[in-house]
Amino acid sequence: MTATPSAPGDGLVRAGAIVFIVGAVATLVTVAPLFLGTEPFPPIAYAVCMLMGAGFVIAAGGVLRSVAAQRRAAKSVTPS
Repeated sequence: MTATPSAPGDGLVRAGAIVFIVGAVATLVTVAPLFLGTEPFPPIAYAVCMLMGAGFVIAAGGVLRSVAAQRRAAKSVTPS
């Protein structure tokens, strides 16, 4: 099994995915009391749900950074 080298932006994509998953789980936990008929969570729990969007933005930044690095590499190889 060969290991591929880490490209620029890979860390941001991984971190964004983790933050997104934490936000998605928080969203499911926050919405559950509405369906179960129990006491809703405090407002800070709803703020944690915003991590889902923040994770998406972080991952998108990683993808854009990777694209920029690939473009720079392609420009340096291609003769002008």
